[in-house]
Amino acid sequence: MDDLEFRRRILANPSDKSQDIHAAIESSPSNRQYVDELQQLDSMIEQTLNIEVPDDLADTILFRQAAESEETKKSPRNYLAIAASVAFVCGLLIGQLNWRSVIIPAAHASLGDTALAHVENEAPMTHIADEQVSLVQINHKLAPFGQQFSHELPAHIYYVNHCSFEGVGAALHLVMQGTYDRVTVFVVPQSSAKDYHFDDDHLKGEVTALNSEHGNASSLIVVGDKSENLTIISNQLKNSLTFKI
Repeated sequence: MDDLEFRRRILANPSDKSQDIHAAIESSPSNRQYVDELQQLDSMIEQTLNIEVPDDLADTILFRQAAESEETKKSPRNYLAIAASVAFVCGLLIGQLNWRSVIIPAAHASLGDTALAHVENEAPMTHIADEQVSLVQINHKLAPFGQQFSHELPAHIYYVNHCSFEGVGAALHLVMQGTYDRVTVFVVPQSSAKDYHFDDDHLKGEVTALNSEHGNASSLIVVGDKSENLTIISNQLKNSLTFKI
């Protein structure tokens, strides 16, 4: 079982006890750590949502409302007070969920960090999609960024859409065929200060700055399997991308 298949299955069910999952965990310390972190997250969410409600809470609220109704029934502020109380309680409950443990804070994430997180989070969907995308569809999605591909891309395109890229806003999200596995491509409306490579335990990527002579600036990000020659793919895409005047 490869790393991507392991992550896809363990994300779907962190408590998977099948033999091949067990073997993958025992054979890799990073897999063991990944499973432990997911199970800890599940436990934290369960504890947060398991809030004990006092048995007499309903009676207490009804009693208090009845006691105050005569004094406030003529005042429209009574309804505002009740609405504010409900909103306050809901805010407290929602605020207890610590989503920072599963989302990279935008202020501290590089384009590479955000791209890796995005690819891994959406892999269960984008790794099976095949929308038979055409060049016309791709350029339609690229139009808001003032860019287009001047000729057909070098491989089959499985998926294209806009996505929310943390810290940047809307970006183009494209998935294409690679030599070893699917390759994910982002075009984001933010220029990188320099071209650079990045990776984690399972994937690697490249960020390439795209700057036009008219002042438009963006970045091309390519993410794929560690065996993939991403530089070739990145250069092919960059050479095909043109800024629309």
